[in-house]
Amino acid sequence: MSLTGIVTAAFGRHYEITLDDGRVVNGIPRGKKSPYACGDRVSLGPLHDSEAQILTHAPRKSLLYRSDEWKQKLIAANATQIVLVVATEPGFSDELISRAFVAALHEQMRVVIALNKVDLADRLAGARAQLAPFIAAFASVDLPIVELHAHTDVTPLLPWLAGQLSVLVGQSGMGKSTITNALVPGAGAATREISTALDSGKHTTTHARLYRLDDNSGLIDSPGLQEFGLGHLSFGEIEHGFPEFRALVAGCRFRDCRHRNEPDCAVKQALATGEIDPRRYAHFLAITGR
Repeated sequence: MSLTGIVTAAFGRHYEITLDDGRVVNGIPRGKKSPYACGDRVSLGPLHDSEAQILTHAPRKSLLYRSDEWKQKLIAANATQIVLVVATEPGFSDELISRAFVAALHEQMRVVIALNKVDLADRLAGARAQLAPFIAAFASVDLPIVELHAHTDVTPLLPWLAGQLSVLVGQSGMGKSTITNALVPGAGAATREISTALDSGKHTTTHARLYRLDDNSGLIDSPGLQEFGLGHLSFGEIEHGFPEFRALVAGCRFRDCRHRNEPDCAVKQALATGEIDPRRYAHFLAITGR
């Protein structure tokens, strides 16, 4: 009988596997590819000195990954929701938020936005204003926004994590590792020092790791992202990731309207009347333009 367990950390072609009996072993994939992600349920061959070959993974409920024309990067398997971590400082990319939303909706995952560092009162209003278009765009699918100061109190986030396998996603410096340390004492996730010159955080989390919060809840801390390629998604799948477009596309003259230069485009008309936020539309053009 083969061993079974869950991938609790991914280090390139090496994986930390927590077996069903609680033992932690090193898993090595067959072949040259690394087709597994944190959260995968896997079967392994015979164990030799705490190391075994990974034979296969169980069917996935979800698979979050990013891709471009050259390669893909797996982020998490079987996660039920993305906790998208942004902060009042450093500044965050709202296009990256749009991209993460598209990926999440494609995998039927819930999205929760965690706005961190709300103690920086002089930056708070600007961060809230930057998030406002997303609140409007996602009115039909529900978008919780949780404000917190991770260094002192993460309890506002706890109700949203209960019963979920959550993956923390965001740019470097937003406080993902600080949140993980607060939720999982002793996790050892390194906090990051902010680079003022670059207005961005320095990468300190270099691999994804899964932590158990309780018997029914888990948390995957992923490395900081500066980009989120969606090369694996079709135009229609990307369009579906913009909920504010859904009621409009049927009104376009052409069924294959790309919402760019076509005549009688309902999306462009909604943009002109202010029904669609210009930044969201710009994100759509950037994502579909590859």
